[in-house]
Amino acid sequence: MPLSRVEPSRYSELLNEKAQRVKALLAPYSPPEPEIFVSPPIGFRMRAEFRVWHDGDNLDYVMFRPEDRKTPVPIVDFPIACAAIQSLMPELIAQLRDNPTLRLKLFQVEFLSTLAGNTLVTLVYHRRLEDDWHRAATRLAADLDIVLVGRSRKQKWTIERDYVQETLQVNGRSYHYRQYEQAFTQPNATVNMHMLDWTCDKAQSLSGDLLELYCGNGNFSLPLAAHFDHVIATELSKSSVRAARENIQANAASNIEVIRLSAEEATQAMNGEREFRRLAKLPRPLGEYQLDTIFVDPPRAGLDQYTTAMAARFPTILYISCNPTTLAENLKTLCNTHRIEHFAMFDQFPYTEHMECGVMLRRR
Repeated sequence: MPLSRVEPSRYSELLNEKAQRVKALLAPYSPPEPEIFVSPPIGFRMRAEFRVWHDGDNLDYVMFRPEDRKTPVPIVDFPIACAAIQSLMPELIAQLRDNPTLRLKLFQVEFLSTLAGNTLVTLVYHRRLEDDWHRAATRLAADLDIVLVGRSRKQKWTIERDYVQETLQVNGRSYHYRQYEQAFTQPNATVNMHMLDWTCDKAQSLSGDLLELYCGNGNFSLPLAAHFDHVIATELSKSSVRAARENIQANAASNIEVIRLSAEEATQAMNGEREFRRLAKLPRPLGEYQLDTIFVDPPRAGLDQYTTAMAARFPTILYISCNPTTLAENLKTLCNTHRIEHFAMFDQFPYTEHMECGVMLRRR
């Protein structure tokens, strides 16, 4: 989470500058004019984390500038955070400051909130946590009406649970997600819903079965399942696979199968290079599915060359990218066989250089 300058009055100007840079980057692949989805200029971030600075009796949230990692910058308010986090920050630091058990060797505070205002706080320590910490933390969680987790080296103490429940509206329907502490979730819930709406809108014209790589907690899997006969979703992270399966059950989505495979392993399975016992859990062999569409939402590194080549065999590719540079690299291969039919930009990270993109590619 960068320490960047927040200028709401310049939001539209800064977004336009980013959009022009991304358009120029992807211009060699002849995309159509992009749809651009904006973020609220403030109060958009559902996650935040701060180092804690001890100075005598004082206790402050701090961040560091990239060019100066030694000088702490006190954070008095944090306008890009959602309202729930903004209101909680001063109450929490005041209670921590006045509680010797909770402040002792406290290193970092992490916030995870939802549109419903439910908030989970993780307190990270450079010491072993004992029963006195658990008693004090239990009182703190009750006083502030929060979910609380304590972490230290090889320790994790949970007060009640280690997740919050999120509800997202996609095309007029509610989807419920369990979001775990320290697991990946989209930081900007409003823009996340724009991404889900856009992707589902493009999927309305599709049919057959869907292969999804990097499914995470089922963020895209759940709404996309309404547009396909079956969804085969793959994910490497154990915690994300657990969350995805729980979210599938909570939303009564009967046509999604989540398999714990990396993108590289999924590619090997699709190429027939390896057999995986985990795939035996599918209702029928992988080769019997009508997989005409692939959906990918890779990390910043993008798709490796083997996964890109495998994706190019699909008639339709839906690609959500958090890094336009690696998206452009992948398009060098994909546009040999496909053309970009739809293009979107999502301002997931206002006031930074980062831009989320979506493309739908069809075989030429």
